[in-house]
Amino acid sequence: RIHFISALNGTGVGGLYRSIHAAYNSARKKLTTNRLTQVLQDAVADHAPPMVNGRRIKLRYAHAGGKNPPTIVIHGKQSEKLPNHYSRYLEKTFRKNLKLVGTPVRIELRNDDNPYVKGEEHLTNQQIARKRKIKKNRKFLKR
Repeated sequence: RIHFISALNGTGVGGLYRSIHAAYNSARKKLTTNRLTQVLQDAVADHAPPMVNGRRIKLRYAHAGGKNPPTIVIHGKQSEKLPNHYSRYLEKTFRKNLKLVGTPVRIELRNDDNPYVKGEEHLTNQQIARKRKIKKNRKFLKR
């Protein structure tokens, strides 16, 4: 909000304090995971994220990452490829639906990584020996 105040006459200061309190209350507001995820799902349903490399960006859920300023952490697939214009859209949607006035809203994007993509370097010696044994037995079964 913009307030016009006069230093000479001291007018317009009363409305300024109301805005300061509103901004402080918005910055300290408790944001629940359930509410944030619901707002995210509604925003995605209204305006889906654009496709990247022929694949859909899937935004799964959101939770609060901090207060003052409010930080919203969004988890999803390929979220690092989300364009800036869509993250601004999400920021405005969260600001409007959660009634956050006079405070910046930070959006953090996190990827859901596949826990099974580890590779050979994370296998124990026993697992490597068993894997070799299975490969060896497959060769004999094919004959």
